[in-house]
Amino acid sequence: MFFLNRNWPQLEVMDGDDDSTCYNNPRYATECSRNMSSQSSPNCEQVDMSFMMIDYLKDVMKAMDMMRSHQMLTDVTLEVGAEHYNAHRVVLAAASPYFKAMFTGGLKECEMSRVKLQGISPTAMHKLISFMYTGRIRVTENTVCQLLAAATMLQVPNVIQACCDFLERQLDPSNAIGIAHFAEQHGCLELSKKANQYIERRFIQICREEEFLQLSANQLIQLIRKDELNVQDEKEVYNAVLKWIKYDEDTRNRKMEDILSAVRCQFLPPKFLNDQIQKCDVIKKTPACKEYLTKIFKDLTLHVRTAVKERTPNIPRVIYVAGGYFKQSLDILEGFNIDDKTWIKLDRLIVPRSGLGCAFLKGHFYAVGGRNNTPGNSYDSDWVDRYNPILDEWMPCHPMSCPRNRVGVAVMDGLLYAVGGGECTKYHNSVECYDPEMDKWTVVKPMHYARLAVGVAVVNRLLYAIGGFDGTIRHCSVECYHPENDEWTMIPPMYTERSGAGVCAMDKYIYVIGGYNGLQLNTVERYDTEKQVWDFVSSMKIQRSALSVTVLDGRIYAMGGYDGQEFLQDVEIYDPTTDTWTEGIPLPSGRSGHASAVCYGSNCNTQERGLLMETEPSLAVGAPSSCSPSTSYYK
Repeated sequence: MFFLNRNWPQLEVMDGDDDSTCYNNPRYATECSRNMSSQSSPNCEQVDMSFMMIDYLKDVMKAMDMMRSHQMLTDVTLEVGAEHYNAHRVVLAAASPYFKAMFTGGLKECEMSRVKLQGISPTAMHKLISFMYTGRIRVTENTVCQLLAAATMLQVPNVIQACCDFLERQLDPSNAIGIAHFAEQHGCLELSKKANQYIERRFIQICREEEFLQLSANQLIQLIRKDELNVQDEKEVYNAVLKWIKYDEDTRNRKMEDILSAVRCQFLPPKFLNDQIQKCDVIKKTPACKEYLTKIFKDLTLHVRTAVKERTPNIPRVIYVAGGYFKQSLDILEGFNIDDKTWIKLDRLIVPRSGLGCAFLKGHFYAVGGRNNTPGNSYDSDWVDRYNPILDEWMPCHPMSCPRNRVGVAVMDGLLYAVGGGECTKYHNSVECYDPEMDKWTVVKPMHYARLAVGVAVVNRLLYAIGGFDGTIRHCSVECYHPENDEWTMIPPMYTERSGAGVCAMDKYIYVIGGYNGLQLNTVERYDTEKQVWDFVSSMKIQRSALSVTVLDGRIYAMGGYDGQEFLQDVEIYDPTTDTWTEGIPLPSGRSGHASAVCYGSNCNTQERGLLMETEPSLAVGAPSSCSPSTSYYK
């Protein structure tokens, strides 16, 4: 035994620890501890040092691999096809639970010097043995399938993960279905989940590929039944099914009835359904399918509420908020990412506007009407602009038949409806609808009353126009538009006259939130479209008019507005299951007379393509008492 000098200069005390020392040597790490011996002098300390050789394992395995290649001390030969591989049992057993069980579990292979393996390719076996000795593996398109199958059989988790990572990076519309099935067959649950999510998010691209057409009927049904399928409208699913049938119509036509029942035909526009019933050869050849679609068409035109739920794609959700008024009309477009609770600025409106209406339709966000009230400008607009979330840019559409400030906007049957509004001191009862495929507006039957700052909502293919201001009075009256006969009918009125309210629909209910009736309101009325009765639910914490509302995940977001003194940036969220309001993340700045709608996309800038689908719109409405720009968006 010998003692070391406490002041040995090559030792360095580690931060905050007087009992540990280490060498400044990159080849190894050390730990030192001082222990006072009860039998030694008080001035004598015994030092213990532990060394960790950083390259030791690497050097040993390198030597083991060299010994394997020279057949030194190898104790087993693996026979794979016509190839033979010499190895050390202990290395194989340490790297693979499969080999550990084989060589230590009392099986006959324990005593065998040569072991024959079935179901593995020689190429994969060579790569796996090399990995067990070196920890390195090269994965290519030509070897990944053989390698993953072999690694799964031999239970080599690191190689399994490497193959899964490789396949995940190779995901493409042309191979995603094949990768998903391959992952399921080999129990790679995480890869299977990611591949299926890729298919769901990119269904439109996937159904153009050969793999889609090669699906079995059961596989197709399983795919199109998914709630998470990301489509702009159900016509895309229906058309994909027809394409699959026609690929081998003689064989597949008899399966059409089962497949069609997996399509959510209840969300197809009646006109499209009727065209399919009358003109589609595949449907006409299958009487049961024709009868099925005829029943759905009848229910839709009778406005029977369906029990079928809309799809809910598992992709990021964004609330878009456009325009508004704060000292002047605004040209801002902002997106709120629900998942990470952040706001981001997007491409500005072509022209500043407040009192506009907005909706999300077939992958685009529409801004309709409003007023440009900026220095040197004060005019109401017939403009319609369309925002592309993929490109983050606005493009103009065909204008409306007349300017509409503080217009109500809603989507029904794939058409965009613009309801009421006004032009200076003229108040509209007129209504028109926009076909995005034709870029064309068509005037429909006018309402019974002129309604500026009207709220609109759609339930069961019926369009409701609620409240508003006609230049003389604020309305509590409500009208309902039937598209089949192009008629408006009066339904039970609200309890409270109000304009500039936020209006939205959820399930069978219509919610009318806040607004103005001489004072800003915080009350909320709810209309049961089946029982045709109104009742009150919990009031907001803050009274406000000219707010915007939108629905997401079964909750209502009430955003911004004017409380009689200030332009608000406050956001309140209503949960109908508990009948309570809670505070949300506020707008970046206060405003009123703005509009909002929900978009589904990869993020606010939508960096990935093809991840958009249509959702129900939300409206921003208000009630100016005149054409005066100083008061237009307060009430």
